[in-house]
Amino acid sequence: MSTFTTILAVIVMGLVALVLMRGLYNMLKGGDGNRSNKLMQLRVLLQAIAVVLIMLTLWITGGGR
Repeated sequence: MSTFTTILAVIVMGLVALVLMRGLYNMLKGGDGNRSNKLMQLRVLLQAIAVVLIMLTLWITGGGR
């Protein structure tokens, strides 16, 4: 189970990075502000999911004890 949550956390962190890069690209090219806002909201949601998965992994594994 901890391997599954670890892999899932890494995948979500990768998605956070992709959404961040996409948002930066949109900002640099002068794209739509609404799109930038939606990307920021998605990034925050993905970050929250990543934190929950990391905490769940630590809880399952005993916190590295």
